[in-house]
Amino acid sequence: MSNLHVVATIPAKPGSENAVRAALTALVEASRKEDGCVSYDLYESTSAPGTFVVVEVWTDQHALDIHMKSPHMREAAATFGSHLSAAPGIHPLRPLA
Repeated sequence: MSNLHVVATIPAKPGSENAVRAALTALVEASRKEDGCVSYDLYESTSAPGTFVVVEVWTDQHALDIHMKSPHMREAAATFGSHLSAAPGIHPLRPLA
């Protein structure tokens, strides 16, 4: 079975970039310690500043499901609150080539 790759995009409202960046940084540290996490990397778009991108690799769907319900994931979502300009986009990926 191959790993599950996921890309998440998190758009901060103008002026809220630091709050979102701090919450995501804490989320990365906790997520990397989870069973089933192969990698969990945080980026900020250079073409759309304030848009954060998380590139994740999980051993399987079950590991991702547990992550999505984890206390640190719930805490990050609560911290984002009204700091986002839109809902995060979560994109599980299917390899094509």
